Amino acid sequence: MDMTNKTPGHELVLVREFDAPREKIYKAWTTPELMKVWFCPEPWKVTQADLDLRAGGRCNTVMEGPNGEVIPNEGVYLELVENEKLVFTDAFTEGWVPTGKPFMVGVVLLEELPGGRTRYTAKALHWTEADKKTHEEMGFHEGWGKAADQLAALVARM
Repeated sequence: MDMTNKTPGHELVLVREFDAPREKIYKAWTTPELMKVWFCPEPWKVTQADLDLRAGGRCNTVMEGPNGEVIPNEGVYLELVENEKLVFTDAFTEGWVPTGKPFMVGVVLLEELPGGRTRYTAKALHWTEADKKTHEEMGFHEGWGKAADQLAALVARM
């Protein structure tokens, strides 16, 4: 399922180059204990990560904020290509149960570069322009950027 160019007007994109092989980045995306280290921009944190790494498998996290905020995120994986691609959505929960209001499809692409480096592309594809705007106003660029910085720091230590 290639969704990378289907809805350009509804997508937000973050691109970075990491000084780490894509295997380490993929591992950080698919290992619950590692996700807890980097997935939320500090001072927020992931307190739970329940992952079933297969198409249709659960992709559930719980994020907690510094003032006691608790935000559960339930979804499923749509596609996983080891060390290359992850696609997930909140449109469904495990067992393909539709959610009340889907917000986005996330796409993470890991492109191998010379010298053991990786081009990291993270996309959020939204159903509507309004959802895209809401995500931008929620701080997509800052939040996903900080999380990517935390991911880069983690994989540099692995």
